[in-house]
Amino acid sequence: MNFLRGVMGGPSAGPQPSGADTIQKLCDRVASSTLLDDRRDAVRALKSLSKKYRLEVGIQAMEHLIHVLQTDRSDSEIIGYALDTLYNVISNDLEEEEQEENLPKQVDDLGSQFTEIFIKQQENVTLLLTLVEEFDFHVRWPGVKLLTSLLKQQGPQVQQIILVSPMGVSRLMDLLADSREVIRNDGVLLLQQLTKSNAAIQKIVAFENAFERLLDIITEEGNSDGGIVVEDCLLLLQNLLKNNNSNQNFFKEGSYIQRMKPWFEVEDDNCGWSAQKVTNLHLMLQLVRVLVSPTNPPGATSSCQKAMFHCGLLQQLCTILMATGVPADILTETINTVSEVIRGCQMNQDYFASVNAPSNPPRPAIVVLLMSMVNERQPFVLRCAVLYCFQCFLYKNQKGQGEIVSTLLPSTIDATGNSVSAGQLLCGGLFSTDSLSNWCAAVALAHALQENATLKEQLLRVQLATSIGNPPVSLLQQCTNILSQGSKVQTRVGLLMLLCTWLSNCSIAVTHFLHNPANIPFLTGQIAENLGEEEQLVQGLCALLLGISIYYNDNSLENYRKEKLKQLIEKRIGRENFIEKLGFISKHELYSRAAQKPQPSFSSPDHMMFDHEFTKLVKELEGVISKAIYKSSEEDKKEEEVKKTLEQHDNIVTHYKKVIREQDQELEELKQRINTLTSQNEQLQATVTQQVSQIQQHKDQYNLLKVQLGKDTQHHNSHSDTFQMNGIQTEEASKLKEELEEWKNKHELLQGQLREKDSLIEKLKSSQLEMGTTEQSSQTSKSAGLEHNNELQKELEVLRSQIQLQSAEISKLQIENQKLQVKNTTADPVLGGSGATAANSSELEGRLEQEIKELKSELKALSEEKESLKQHLDSSTSTVAILQDEKSKLQQEVAESKKEQDDLLVLLADQDQKLSALKIKLKDLGVPVEDEDDIESGDQGDEDEDGDEEEQD
Repeated sequence: MNFLRGVMGGPSAGPQPSGADTIQKLCDRVASSTLLDDRRDAVRALKSLSKKYRLEVGIQAMEHLIHVLQTDRSDSEIIGYALDTLYNVISNDLEEEEQEENLPKQVDDLGSQFTEIFIKQQENVTLLLTLVEEFDFHVRWPGVKLLTSLLKQQGPQVQQIILVSPMGVSRLMDLLADSREVIRNDGVLLLQQLTKSNAAIQKIVAFENAFERLLDIITEEGNSDGGIVVEDCLLLLQNLLKNNNSNQNFFKEGSYIQRMKPWFEVEDDNCGWSAQKVTNLHLMLQLVRVLVSPTNPPGATSSCQKAMFHCGLLQQLCTILMATGVPADILTETINTVSEVIRGCQMNQDYFASVNAPSNPPRPAIVVLLMSMVNERQPFVLRCAVLYCFQCFLYKNQKGQGEIVSTLLPSTIDATGNSVSAGQLLCGGLFSTDSLSNWCAAVALAHALQENATLKEQLLRVQLATSIGNPPVSLLQQCTNILSQGSKVQTRVGLLMLLCTWLSNCSIAVTHFLHNPANIPFLTGQIAENLGEEEQLVQGLCALLLGISIYYNDNSLENYRKEKLKQLIEKRIGRENFIEKLGFISKHELYSRAAQKPQPSFSSPDHMMFDHEFTKLVKELEGVISKAIYKSSEEDKKEEEVKKTLEQHDNIVTHYKKVIREQDQELEELKQRINTLTSQNEQLQATVTQQVSQIQQHKDQYNLLKVQLGKDTQHHNSHSDTFQMNGIQTEEASKLKEELEEWKNKHELLQGQLREKDSLIEKLKSSQLEMGTTEQSSQTSKSAGLEHNNELQKELEVLRSQIQLQSAEISKLQIENQKLQVKNTTADPVLGGSGATAANSSELEGRLEQEIKELKSELKALSEEKESLKQHLDSSTSTVAILQDEKSKLQQEVAESKKEQDDLLVLLADQDQKLSALKIKLKDLGVPVEDEDDIESGDQGDEDEDGDEEEQD
């Protein structure tokens, strides 16, 4: 134990061993010790030496430490020491401390080399994943740190190993649910490294409910007021969402955008912003921009934009935009975020146009932002953000473009001058002394004219008062005047981009431009000169403007027809030279940068030369202008004719579109009318049904009253007829007695017939029970059952007709009995002189009533017997059907068995033929073959010999 005492700081005698020797002894102890305590002490000593002797421990002890992880998993303490030692060896985080202590710097890629050794055996990473699952803090925490370090050193390789290991990513997701904050926070860092640039792992993590857990952690930590844990969660969310359309869609469909709104509930106070809060809010804004980035698919971006508007997120961002005391970098990022949330979404753009700044009097947010853009004292980054916001507000927004241009027109300018409009700010920036303001205003105005020919024509009406006493000058003329005065390159580039955008696809603007006789000589002079590199960009833009003046020329000016302008280029510039100067634009470095993304991002104001939308225009026109320069007059004429026909076709198409729109409107109106009429019809039908029900009630009441009146009249008439009827009652009573006796006899006959039918049914049942024994008996019983069923059905029909006749006669008797009762009851008591006749009639009535009751009960019993008979018939028919099914099944089985026997016979015949053929071949070859008859005779002889022996015994 002397070397351990030396390592641990105890007193020792003799020369001290070197670090490498000590590490070698410790490694031997780890490998050879049988006691767990000895191995644990040796690993603890290696851990203490691993920071100072990183290289030696990594080379000598790594294999032993991995073996400890595999064999000593039952002891959490030694596993924790081994994991810590491996972390110290692999991690490069300790190099900064070593450099501060002025120790010799180790090789930069030492950690990556040890990582490569560790992951060479993929089982090591799988083992580490199983250790991370342990709940013990001393095992789980160092395991998480070691896995994070491995991912930092060799990310793609470790990602692939984890991806192919069973439930590898799912195991690591459990770290976010750990109640110990240290492990949970380091788990977030681990997932950050795991999800870098790996879409497959990003999808797995997202579908393992990562969004829900991370948003819960951010809420628990206090949203933007939280600490560095919130920052780590936001970075992980960015990894999961950036350039991953599947996860973005899952985030939106899971209603997680709505949970982002509380992040931006920032109070308007001057209490100060901590550095961590600024960082957190910056990352939150970037996360919103990831969801609505212009590089995403248009459908996904649009749905996210709408969701942000409906949940109030856009409104919350606009509140931060107009708040006071917000740091400059947060304000800049908020402007960029609002820009991309409203870009190309009409609903969001309309809302942004309605936002007012909290000033007195209130001003539109667009005006306040433009004031910042043309103010040279504002930070450069903020001015770029405002320009981007203005561009996004006008992107695919013809309504917004019209509102901006309308502030420049003479009819809408505020005469009082109390408020500053967006148009006035743009004109002020366009003609200010600050070149950056000139460029920003020119680009902003160009976006107001983008793909809108009507606004280009309306902008020609704008007149500017340049100085007192001089007549007003058009905006187009003023732009060309400033251009010819030779201002800064940035100003001229901005004005040339504005003019190119203005004149493209607008023949009227081209005519106005050519109407000034100084413009074409200026352009040709600029293109023809051989200037320095800085002026080459201006020359290229001048060539583009001249090419637009040729391509979109309608030949309305005689001196500046297409052919004459081409001749002018040929004489003064040369076609090749002109095409070369035109190519200066697309070859410029700043052009390629601007073409990459819509947001204007420049390292310095001097690099602010090109706009993204203008690069699209150059791509579209460069080839077209080059072809137009080389075209002859005849080709131009043909092209003009084609253009005219196309215009005619376009006019026809627009006319039909207009007609279709009108028809659509008429259809909508008709549909609305149909809906209203249907609703009215339903209401009228409801009222009609109510009225019909009321009428029916009135009819019923009327019928009741009518019946009551009829009874009263009948009662009144019966008093006059009683005397005549009393003499006839005895004869009718005797007739009724005779009819009742006949009905009793008929009833007894019917009961006898029913008994016979019951016996037939019992016979049928017994015959049906015997059907299942054999197929032949089943067939005979089926035929008999069917015959019985037919006979029973016929007899049932006869019984039904008899019962109906009986019921009709009984009803007649009842009616006559009721009449007699009415006559008896209504008879005058004074006329009942003979007591014998009255007594006889009352007795007769009582008997009649009793006999009628008995007949009713017998009829009821008869109907019940009829129903039971029907049930017996139904059951018999069902049993017959079942037996028929069984018969068909049996026949099918017999047919199948016959078929199988035939097949077997065929196979046996084939085998016999094959055997006979083989026997013939064997005989031909000289092999003795016994025939079956010989074999049978031989077997019989053997049996006879056995029998003789038994007899002798």
